[in-house]
Amino acid sequence: MSPYQSATNLDNTMKLSLNKSQKVYFVSDFHLGTPDDLSSRKREEKIVRWLSEIEEDAAAVFFVGDIFDFWFEYEKVIPKGFFRFFAKITMMRNKGIPLFFFTGNHDLWMKDYFSEELGIPVFQHPQEIQINQKRFLVGHGDGLGPGDKKYKLLKIFFTSSACKWLFKWVHPDIGIAIAQAWSKNSRITNELKKEDEFKGQEHEWLFQYSKELESKIHFDYFVFGHRHLPLKLPINSSSVYFNLGEWVNQCYYGEFDGMSFQLKQYNGYAIKTD
Repeated sequence: MSPYQSATNLDNTMKLSLNKSQKVYFVSDFHLGTPDDLSSRKREEKIVRWLSEIEEDAAAVFFVGDIFDFWFEYEKVIPKGFFRFFAKITMMRNKGIPLFFFTGNHDLWMKDYFSEELGIPVFQHPQEIQINQKRFLVGHGDGLGPGDKKYKLLKIFFTSSACKWLFKWVHPDIGIAIAQAWSKNSRITNELKKEDEFKGQEHEWLFQYSKELESKIHFDYFVFGHRHLPLKLPINSSSVYFNLGEWVNQCYYGEFDGMSFQLKQYNGYAIKTD
């Protein structure tokens, strides 16, 4: 079985068409909830400002995983907080802007709350997307490519129905407290004062995954999160791997205008001009 068949588990191709004034936006790794309530609240407010600025020309927004530092949907309970973010994406949906969520390794326990309550599809695996004439492969990226065998084994356990069934019987106050304690040891929390460093293409697992996949099936753009480092790495003359970085330190996002894809950084107080 090829890496394409075993790792991506693609659904049918999603197709979007843009007019000249529209753009599609891609963003990942907000990690809302970490490292503490105050800094998470400030980051949430910045995210809402950014969403307010892009909604005028947004044909769609893809949230590419780890939007929350922890998420678990009990039968009748979801984690407390993030009201401003929820209010904003609800307003965007009411305006008819398509929004799409991907699960990451921190919010892999998303279930049906977003799809049923907010009308936002949630994807567990990378998706093939065609926007105008360009072909994208979009996903969070955790567990793809060579290496990281320990996490791949943990992911099999955490995504199992048995694990989710057992965890739902833990009282939410206890379960979320355990998750928050676990989060204090996470990679993003420990990178608050030091960003990930680029260590060469041979050590970039998602780039290696994209390169291997491109040799079997063509995509113009491979767009992933998870790495916490904004990257643009050409695979060949017609295919590029992008990583979206994160928002605890950097605040990068991807923007596609129908012709080309760019990584941009948000300063938090940009003002739209005519």
